[in-house]
Amino acid sequence: MTSIRIWGPGAGAVVVLVAAGVWARGSSAVDAGLWADVRPAIEARLVTQSAGNGAGESEPSLRSRWFCRAEALDLTESGDLVRAGVDTLCLEYGVRGDALMECSGAQIPQVIRLERDRTSGGYRVVSQEEEPDDDAEWGEEHFSPYGESRLNQEMESAGLQAAARTHFGLPATAPVRNC
Repeated sequence: MTSIRIWGPGAGAVVVLVAAGVWARGSSAVDAGLWADVRPAIEARLVTQSAGNGAGESEPSLRSRWFCRAEALDLTESGDLVRAGVDTLCLEYGVRGDALMECSGAQIPQVIRLERDRTSGGYRVVSQEEEPDDDAEWGEEHFSPYGESRLNQEMESAGLQAAARTHFGLPATAPVRNC
């Protein structure tokens, strides 16, 4: 009888911890295969939209170009439609001498809806909504609790810098400077 009184609460606590862990893991799961399918369309759209908005584009000698990445926070699929809650980072890089020049950039949470193109098998963006300025409730209204908790965390730019160095033919050790 004593062992039941001792083990009972302990077993109950373990069940609660396991359930909480399963809930937390489930809420953060993003289908890696689906993300691999939609990510190229999202990032291509971001690059296209960024063109013409950078400070470096006013200086042709920089040969500036935009580089963007998206990080999935929420991802749901319904038939041929996908809703992607993402955090995006777009940076404009140019080159001057042996240095990579960072000219412009922004990190913006967005909800992007895509549709499968049955002909190509890929996806195309059909709508896009980004966080408006000074709307503290937008993230809560558009993302799961897990996705919202990851909003406004600084995104890593090392991959974009590496892609820019490669694009401009710079060595991996080329310094990054501001325009």
